Amino acid sequence: MPSPGETEGEDRWLLGTLSPPKRRHSKGAQSLSGAPGGCTRGSNFQPNPLRWAGLGGVGLPPAGAHKRSGRAAGRGRWGAMALREWLLGALPSADPGAWMVLLGVLLLSWLALRPLRLLRGPDEVGYAGEAGCSRAEAARRARRSRRLGQLPPVYPNGWFRLLDSAQLARGEVRNVAALGEQFAVFRKSDGKVCVVDAYCPHLGANLGVGGQVAGSCIECPFHGWQFDGESGKCVRIPYAEKVPEFAKIKVWPSCEVSDMVLVWYHCDGIDPTWRVPDREEFLPRPCPFRGLTEHFVNVHIEEIPENGADTAHLSFLHRHAFLSGADLRYMDSPFWTFFRHHWQADWHPDPEPNAHCSRLQLKHNITLFGKHFSFMDLRVSAWQVGPSLVFLVLRFPLLGQGIIVQSVTPVEPLMQQVIHRIYFQKNVPAFIPKMLLRAECSQFERDVMIWNHKQYLSKPLLVKEDGAIQRHRRWFSQFYGEKSPKITSQKESLDW
Repeated sequence: MPSPGETEGEDRWLLGTLSPPKRRHSKGAQSLSGAPGGCTRGSNFQPNPLRWAGLGGVGLPPAGAHKRSGRAAGRGRWGAMALREWLLGALPSADPGAWMVLLGVLLLSWLALRPLRLLRGPDEVGYAGEAGCSRAEAARRARRSRRLGQLPPVYPNGWFRLLDSAQLARGEVRNVAALGEQFAVFRKSDGKVCVVDAYCPHLGANLGVGGQVAGSCIECPFHGWQFDGESGKCVRIPYAEKVPEFAKIKVWPSCEVSDMVLVWYHCDGIDPTWRVPDREEFLPRPCPFRGLTEHFVNVHIEEIPENGADTAHLSFLHRHAFLSGADLRYMDSPFWTFFRHHWQADWHPDPEPNAHCSRLQLKHNITLFGKHFSFMDLRVSAWQVGPSLVFLVLRFPLLGQGIIVQSVTPVEPLMQQVIHRIYFQKNVPAFIPKMLLRAECSQFERDVMIWNHKQYLSKPLLVKEDGAIQRHRRWFSQFYGEKSPKITSQKESLDW
């Protein structure tokens, strides 16, 4: 039996914190590597960790196989050498079956820990397929044939997501088209993000396409003019003796919140009138990022948050099991009738000084074969902040807590980019929030199919129970101004 000290030493050696122990061999005995007895590290000794497992797999060495040696190399050098021997010597000599098992385990672990990303293209979901034409052609036909109605202004005032923070490294420049504008977004050498007009005032080159970051400035790829990211002033013209005082570009107010780069848009050029809270203000406990979904929806931006006030649609459109899919024509399958979602919701606007916010309280439960299972109950507290951002705090009695951050950005007058990012408490296995995000994605795509084909009605026919819809429209109207851009004709809306 090995002593506790010997076992502890073996474990620490495998972690690279001790130098490799050396074993004495009697004459004619075989070493662990298969070399003759008396062979030392100075000759052809190459320890093979896989052979210690007995069957070529990964495991710990037998007790007493190694002991500390005073003449061994330093910790760091041996750790690097052990890793090198593992990669170059041990793995190729393993049993093929054990090798495949190891690869399978590593692949499954990587898939389990890797954040989920479901990215849908503009024509990928939300359109009913037609025989004899592609999905993209069916989408174009649907967009051109539907009646739009009398639309509100297409770009409300507020904060909007342009990029994820991870999409913009230090010294990187990105071109983003949104809100009827072209933005050049760049991260300075100190890590701060700046958003400026994309077109250089000199001869109109796009700073976001080929532009470079020079310290705190962005450099035009055409003639090398440099503009400060904070003030917008031109600070350098390589071939000019003097820089004109009036040479500058527009700087857009921006910030980074909840792993997003946001820009402030206002039709009158007014500075921000409220700040965007961070997700940690709604759910303080540590919640790592677990995944995101991206959709492009052919609808006016106001109709997406209006779904929160339209509580009646939840118990009809979203009563079916999420496994029955998102195609409205087939989701009422008899196979899934045993599984039902049940919803209760209440929407109301917040008073001053948070009049730019609204709140939705949602209760959800599931029945299987008519029986309610309380451990699967869900409580959602959703805060809408301005026209485009929603923070949905999820609380389960068994699965814990998490938060979904929704952003809606008009990339064209009637094309919204919708991102859902999920964060969940650290002690919950990663596959659970991924499963929740897939379920949310399926339910959301049912709404997408409605939005992609519906007409906006400025004066809808409502009943008493639809009162929250009218209250939501009055609340949302605060984000429009007299100069907010509008669509003036059916043809204009279809030719963007």
